[in-house]
Amino acid sequence: MDFPTVRGSQSGQESGPGLTVGGSLLVTEPGPRPVCSDVALLASRIPNRLALAGGWIDQPLLSRHNPEPPGSMVVVSLEPGCWFMERCGMAGSTRRIATRIWDGALPDRPLPGLVRELYSAENGNKPEPSGSQDMIGLIYPGVSRLDYDADIEGGCFPAHIESCCSTDVAAWVERVLHLIPVNQRPAGYNPLGIRNLHPEWIAKLGRTGRACFAAIVRKDIHGLGAAMNQCMTCWEAILPHTVSHPAINIDLKAILAWAQARFPGAMYSGCGGGYLVVASEEPVSGALRIKVRTGGSSC
Repeated sequence: MDFPTVRGSQSGQESGPGLTVGGSLLVTEPGPRPVCSDVALLASRIPNRLALAGGWIDQPLLSRHNPEPPGSMVVVSLEPGCWFMERCGMAGSTRRIATRIWDGALPDRPLPGLVRELYSAENGNKPEPSGSQDMIGLIYPGVSRLDYDADIEGGCFPAHIESCCSTDVAAWVERVLHLIPVNQRPAGYNPLGIRNLHPEWIAKLGRTGRACFAAIVRKDIHGLGAAMNQCMTCWEAILPHTVSHPAINIDLKAILAWAQARFPGAMYSGCGGGYLVVASEEPVSGALRIKVRTGGSSC
C-alpha cells in the first residue's frame, strides 16, 4: 500500500518552513507544531481490528432477543502496519479516537479498563453507540471470542472473553485469511432500516462466533469457512440492509455468492461491504494479507 509522500516545499520558491503531503501544508514552524490527524493516524501504533463471524451480537438490540445466551463473535487484533480504508468495518473511527486520546500508543494499563475508557470516549451519548467489540479488537491481542449476554451489563460488554495468542494459530490465520477491497459505506447508508429480530436467527448468529473461534484454534479451514458463510446468512435474515441497500451501488450479494462458491468461506468486514474476507488455504488474487498481533499481557 502506498503512503503519501511527506516532504518539504518542492516549488523552488520560498514559502516558509513546513511539511506538505501532496502539496498541502500539514505542519508549520516555529513553535509547537500541530499534526494533521491523518498523519497522526498513519504514524499510530494503535493496532487494527478485524471482525469475523458473529458480528452484531455485541449490540444489545440483538442480544436481548437471544434465547441461548451468551452469543459469541470473534475479533482479531492486527499489527498497525497497514492503513485500511475508512468506513469499511475495520474499526477505523475507533482507532482514530484511540490515537487521539492515547497519543498513538496503547497505554500500559489493565485491558478491561482501556476498553471502557475508549468505549466512553467514542460513544458518549450516541443514540446508536458503537459496539464494544470494536474497542476489544484493538486492545486485546490475538484472536478473541467475545461472549455477550443481555443480562450482563445490558449486553454492552462481554460476559466473558476467551483469547488465543498462540503464534502457531496466528501464523495459520495470516495464511488463510485474504482481504479483497470492495467498497466503502456510502453517505446516507444505515444498516438498521429493516430489523427482523427473530430469536431463532439471533441464536444462530451467536453460535457462528463460537464455531468460528473453535475452528481457528484447531486450524480447521472448512469449519472457519462454514462459520463465516453462516454468519452472512444470519446478517441477511436479521438486518437485510447489511448486504443490500438503495445507497449501495454494487451487488454485494452477488460478489459474496461468487466467493463462497469458490472458497471454503467468505464474509464482509462490516455492514455495507468494506473488504471481502476470504478463507482459503490457496492464494487469492488481488487480496491483502494481514499480520496478527500476539503480544500483550492478557494471553
